[in-house]
Amino acid sequence: MASLYLHIPFCRRKCFYCDFYSLEAEQTELKSYPALLKQHLAWAAESHWPEKIETIYFGGGTPSLLTPQAVAEILQAVDLHFSIDPGAEISMEANPGTVTLESLKGYRSAGVNRLSLGLQTCNEKQLLHLGRLHDQKAGREAVDWSRQAGFDNISLDLMFALPRQTFTDLENDLSTYLELAPEHLSCYGLTAEENTPLYQQVASGKLALPDEDFYADAFMRLHERLTSAGYAHYEIANYSLPDFKCRHNLNYWHRGAYLGVGAGAHSFLDQQWGSRWEVPADLANYKRALHNKQEPMKCLETFEAESALRETVYLALRTQRGITDAELKHRFNCTFQEVFPEAIEATAQWLVHEGGRWSLTPAGWLLFDRLILAFL
Repeated sequence: MASLYLHIPFCRRKCFYCDFYSLEAEQTELKSYPALLKQHLAWAAESHWPEKIETIYFGGGTPSLLTPQAVAEILQAVDLHFSIDPGAEISMEANPGTVTLESLKGYRSAGVNRLSLGLQTCNEKQLLHLGRLHDQKAGREAVDWSRQAGFDNISLDLMFALPRQTFTDLENDLSTYLELAPEHLSCYGLTAEENTPLYQQVASGKLALPDEDFYADAFMRLHERLTSAGYAHYEIANYSLPDFKCRHNLNYWHRGAYLGVGAGAHSFLDQQWGSRWEVPADLANYKRALHNKQEPMKCLETFEAESALRETVYLALRTQRGITDAELKHRFNCTFQEVFPEAIEATAQWLVHEGGRWSLTPAGWLLFDRLILAFL
């Protein structure tokens, strides 16, 4: 399976907690950017990237700042150069403060069939603290408009462990989100990433995030309520109703090939043991490279058998599915126990082994960053 990621590095206003590459949008830059993407797609098609695309993801930044016509033209270019599979999953991130019923109808007509709405929370005070452009009413409205526009595969972002958040706040958010009945939820604990204003505020003592106990209790409460409501907790931060797992992200976690197009995008080429590439997060350099007909991507890492094995396990243990000895035997001619006896012993409390399949419990996912070190 081959995937395409399109990075749209523009926002109306950059959120103070975000460390993804994005710039405050200027209309001239925003209008000219789709032409750069089409140029990059044509360039990539001449190299060794897969020809048939089965999932596409418009990420950012704020892809919903693009016009529906621009999205349609980009998808036409993808189909021209690579060919889009008839059953392809085509996702787009959208912020409630940037969409209308008409624009959502336009994205659906352009070919987008999965929408990821960045609600983050439905708590008015928390939305204000996070600096979001929308309020609770606009968030609910965006979901309603998305349904009216014909979207039957909607993912909602839910952020927890917010500054000054209480368990009552979290429970209210969960109740509201369940009323909205999305097919998919992505639930992320707020963390202070370096090189963000949030990190500086936390480091200086101006702002405090909830402690580890609150984070852990919130994570497990999300798991309990959402799984009780029929959602599968299929990856550390992701939940879905049956048949609505994000195929694009599953391809990442299964270590499948994907091409990243746009300033700041990453790619993975699965030839031999695999190689990872990036387009540097610099819009001016990106434009310059394409103008001069130079390769905009650079290789970050080329894998050997052992590093490919360890990354495969790292990614698989993020998922409910985990990994089987049969898969490891087929791909690397080894079993889990042969390679990781000490790691198995160290993580036994959180590791599940059933029918040759290895996976972590939800409590193990909560400690993932620490537990996974034994496998790396």
